[in-house]
Amino acid sequence: MNTNTVENTAEAKEPNKQEIITGSEAVIRCLLEEEIEVIYGYPGGAIMPIYDALFNFTDKINHVLVRHEQGASHAAEGWARIKNKATVCFATSGPGATNLITGIADAIMDSTPMVCITGQVPRHLLGTDAFQETDVVGITLPITKWSYQITRAAEIPAVIAKAFYIANSGKPGPVLIDITKNAQIEMAEWNGYEKCTSLRGYNPSPKIDIVSVQKAAELINQAQRPFIISGHGVLISGAEAALQEVAEKAGIPVCTTLQGLGSFAPEHHLYVGIPGMHGNYGPNVLTNECDVLFAVGMRFDDRITGDITRYAKQAKIIHLEIDPCEINKVVKTDIGILGDAKEGLETLLPLLENKQHPEWLQKFRDCDKIEFEKVIKNELNPTTEHLRMGELMNLINIKTKGEAIIVPDVGQHQMFAMRYYNYNKPNSMVTSGGLGTMGFALPAAIGAQMAAPDRTVVAIIGDGCFQMTIQELGTIWQQNLPVKIVIFNNNFLGMVRQWQQLFFSNRYSQVELHNPDFVAITKGFGIPAEKIENRADVNDALDRMFTHDGPYLLEFLVEKEANVFPMVPGGAAVSEIILSPSEK
Repeated sequence: MNTNTVENTAEAKEPNKQEIITGSEAVIRCLLEEEIEVIYGYPGGAIMPIYDALFNFTDKINHVLVRHEQGASHAAEGWARIKNKATVCFATSGPGATNLITGIADAIMDSTPMVCITGQVPRHLLGTDAFQETDVVGITLPITKWSYQITRAAEIPAVIAKAFYIANSGKPGPVLIDITKNAQIEMAEWNGYEKCTSLRGYNPSPKIDIVSVQKAAELINQAQRPFIISGHGVLISGAEAALQEVAEKAGIPVCTTLQGLGSFAPEHHLYVGIPGMHGNYGPNVLTNECDVLFAVGMRFDDRITGDITRYAKQAKIIHLEIDPCEINKVVKTDIGILGDAKEGLETLLPLLENKQHPEWLQKFRDCDKIEFEKVIKNELNPTTEHLRMGELMNLINIKTKGEAIIVPDVGQHQMFAMRYYNYNKPNSMVTSGGLGTMGFALPAAIGAQMAAPDRTVVAIIGDGCFQMTIQELGTIWQQNLPVKIVIFNNNFLGMVRQWQQLFFSNRYSQVELHNPDFVAITKGFGIPAEKIENRADVNDALDRMFTHDGPYLLEFLVEKEANVFPMVPGGAAVSEIILSPSEK
């Protein structure tokens, strides 16, 4: 008789045998239970036990070694923005943890879910200024939905379950879990993993108040000049179809914020553009003429409103928003509807009357004609020899049929990417809006490409932004990600220079850049790259980039002192939008 067989059989029949595992293994098992596909991170001493545990699970979970922890947080953001759910980034204690801070702050501003796990010094060394000890929980409390420090291995499953629930639910956002080294190496019972589905005192999905919706329907039904602003919340809730039905039934023109791009079809006859500082002429001017303003899943950011004391004062304001803190925070509303955007719109739809407002819609089209003649025509068909960012974005739009994922960095190029690309699919614009983080695009494009491997991902980056996270070219190379990288190089910090030209008497203070050879650097990372200066070379260069099976970089030398218009000057009302420097 084979005694090994007998012993194995007996062991298999033993009921409820308890597993004892390390805290580090518990972390990885929890992430697998949460169906985490990828982790972005950078190892170090205080998180080394977790990395050691990860070694045994590399066939089940993909870890991407970034070149800087800030890159890890932005890559996690890029992944989450495409997937609409949280992924994970790892960092060690001290400088590793603090390098995540910018990405965490960025994520809270743009309602992006992610779970950040940092290592920490052992419990008995807390508060002693031990090597690489930093109070990352204290630092991140204002910029996370929840921050917590684990000091015992037994806490790990419940805390991680809570972290994912908080990050993904309601208005999404980042969560930070700091795990002391002793908790990582301690042994603890593994009783399995139970996902968190509720927490006492936390109501992330408030029930829609039908009375408020009925009042909103009455206002919309009576309106002669209704107007909808669609924000990021529409995309988060998957409310694009519901929004279109509401707009079509009530005949309401729709504009989308920067983060709301893709929430309403750009070719739809009711789509009228983008509001805000560098948005379209019509949505800005006519915000101060509408009689009902219906804001859906947006927070009335100052770049949208301009001077708040002169913002839509003639209008009745309806605000549908899942975060109670946002309603009446900036703009006093007449009707606040607290709840999920999709649920709110679907509740509203049957209460609306079938209406059309052709004269009101025509006002937007008249504004379009003015903007085209004074701004867009010259941008798309420039008479100067120098390349323009607008014409380049338009060509990229044509080449990709408006179906790529565009990941702009922050600055003039971001505004041109907003204005001259048609976002024909939801979740196709991934950018830093609220925090305005330079250096966001390159690492965020890594996450976006991994989340959507079958889609074209184009990072649009200025020469200043590129140098802030240029090291992530190494991550793209190592992962062999087919990210297409476009640099608009004007040898300036372009947006700051524009403000200095218009409002500081052309006093260009510390904005001119002496740039390195971006093509040589990129090739040093094993990525094909070209520099394009002449308009005649643009078309073929774009074709080479988009047909290349792998990462590719094009550096375009663009007009040095070009400005992005229209523009709402700082402190002005949105209706005071200007179309050229002479109007300031």
